[in-house]
Amino acid sequence: MKIFLDPGHGLNTPGKRSPDGTLLEAAYNREIARLTLSRLQANGHNAQLLVPEPEDIPLKERVRRVNAHCTALGKTNVILISIHVNAAGDGSQWMNATGWSCYTCKGQTESDLLADCLYKAALKNFPVKRIRTDYSDNDSDWEESFYILRKSFCPAVLTEFFFMDGPDLEYLMSEAGKLALVNTHIEGILHYISFTPAIPQ
Repeated sequence: MKIFLDPGHGLNTPGKRSPDGTLLEAAYNREIARLTLSRLQANGHNAQLLVPEPEDIPLKERVRRVNAHCTALGKTNVILISIHVNAAGDGSQWMNATGWSCYTCKGQTESDLLADCLYKAALKNFPVKRIRTDYSDNDSDWEESFYILRKSFCPAVLTEFFFMDGPDLEYLMSEAGKLALVNTHIEGILHYISFTPAIPQ
């Protein structure tokens, strides 16, 4: 299974930071993605950063990259996790929203299974934190028409790491919080892979 980790945004993206400037989303996303990548690779998994560049790569190019591998390997042999930190406001003031969440595209797809595996890992790793869910379609993930989720051929999800403009910030900046985020991604990915062995083209 080819595992793509997509750290959202870039160091040149305006805004996308905590109101006090201690958390820059692009840098934080890349830190968590690299920590997750290192552990996956150390355990023999075929994992890669979709965007190794520090700048913000357009969504169209991100999708082109992942879909090229889907075409070469088969879309059932590739997964994509787009990594983000949530915000309730525009970064200019503190807000009150909290919680971890995961998004898929609209409709029932293999992405829903990947999201479900990540939610199970989140419940384990964040036992006293809020896990944001939407059961309106009988599963826990949120559905949105995000470009990278709609256009990627493979199972693709977008995770939101709590809220950088509210009470979650202290946890996000802690080593315990970072470790729990990494563990959630790794455990969710491996759980998904256990259900979906590689399928030859």
